[in-house]
Amino acid sequence: MDATTAGLVVLFVVSLVPVLPTEVTLLGMGVAAAQHGTSLAVVIAVASFGCLLSDQALYALGRFGGARVLARLGRRRKLAAGLTWLDGRLQRHPRPVLVVARWLPSGGTVGALLAGSLRWRFTEFLTASAVGVLLWTSYVAFLGYAGGQLVAEPGLSLALSLTIAVLLGTAITIAIRRHAAPSTAP
Repeated sequence: MDATTAGLVVLFVVSLVPVLPTEVTLLGMGVAAAQHGTSLAVVIAVASFGCLLSDQALYALGRFGGARVLARLGRRRKLAAGLTWLDGRLQRHPRPVLVVARWLPSGGTVGALLAGSLRWRFTEFLTASAVGVLLWTSYVAFLGYAGGQLVAEPGLSLALSLTIAVLLGTAITIAIRRHAAPSTAP
């Protein structure tokens, strides 16, 4: 097995398991695509397939026991704001919110669990999940690819791409936390 195939297998496994660092792995494979001729389309397809399968498993978990899992997640301070934001909006604007949730830390995981626990129709969830997964994996892979094109040293290009991803993710998280905070006005 060559390094590219091994990297794609690792990417698939990481994409499949929601607690593993998919974003970092996908950024790295985006850098590899830029610097070693790996197909960026294949990188996106592998990550998208893994994330989509993971979403379906989380949706099923949410559907058949999600209240307990969501209660546990709600106790984690970092996830509580995202959970609150998602819960309120998934009821009103389900599909677009599930797509946007991908950019939140653990947003794809929480969104899939919530959709299952709210008993969304499977076809609606699958469609929203597929769109969100494809947009998010493309964004992250292209970010890695751009870093790989700008800087020839793989470690530096990964660090550059990761820094940009963290800054963008932090900005999105802060905006959502501000928006999710209860209003103090009477």
